[in-house]
Amino acid sequence: MNTIKTAVHFTDNYLISPTNPVSVNLIGAGGTGSKVLTALMEINESLIALGHAGLQVRLWDDDIVTSANLGRQRFFECETGLYKSVALINRINRCIGSNWKAETVKFEKDKFGRLPEKSKAIITITCVDNVQARFGVAEILKELSYHRNYQDEPKYWLDFGNSQDTGQVLLSTIGKIEQPNSEKYQTVASLPFVTDEYGELLRQSEQEDDTPSCSLAEALEHQDLFINSSLTQMGCSLLWNLFRKGMTEYKGFFHNLKDFRTHPIKVA
Repeated sequence: MNTIKTAVHFTDNYLISPTNPVSVNLIGAGGTGSKVLTALMEINESLIALGHAGLQVRLWDDDIVTSANLGRQRFFECETGLYKSVALINRINRCIGSNWKAETVKFEKDKFGRLPEKSKAIITITCVDNVQARFGVAEILKELSYHRNYQDEPKYWLDFGNSQDTGQVLLSTIGKIEQPNSEKYQTVASLPFVTDEYGELLRQSEQEDDTPSCSLAEALEHQDLFINSSLTQMGCSLLWNLFRKGMTEYKGFFHNLKDFRTHPIKVA
């Protein structure tokens, strides 16, 4: 009798036992990105405690902290006027003695179509608030995958996106990840880009009103207070499992905070 094998994706070997800290580009330092950075700090400290080399994070955001960001994002009054990326990275480095980096520019090609410097990382995490930025990142990651060399070779893209009280987190591979032979599982080497698989859905879901909020009260009209943090915890749990378990049955989830439902998405 043929039993149906569970489809899984095995984590790239380098993430499990790297010679150096695993490079991460985190793009966006707002409502979700500021919280994802804290979760990456927790993952880093936990990995190091387990004898792993940990993470080396570079945070990209060209935005300045304003009073509207206080409360919903991880910023304090004394940080208004600073670049978001600089404020957050300084805080993390002071806290754990790391040497993580802040970029005060957008993660995008320049007017000559050149890739941003330092755009190459093993893991790219996007916490951007518009669909156009996602498609821009997808284009850069595809281009990087054509120029493969072994240092910081891009392997994974984890994308966080949300509207007022719903959101999704989706994991993609950048090219194929070599899979071990397995009698127990059906192995999946390639997870499609979020922009390829859900491009149309992303375009439809983009909020028509993307004007910046001038106050916290106004920001809360656009987004539930806890949508970013609930997505962060679950999405970073998916990332943690890649390191800790070395495999995943799921490549993400759709999340609805309004009625407390989450729908997992299998890798198959």
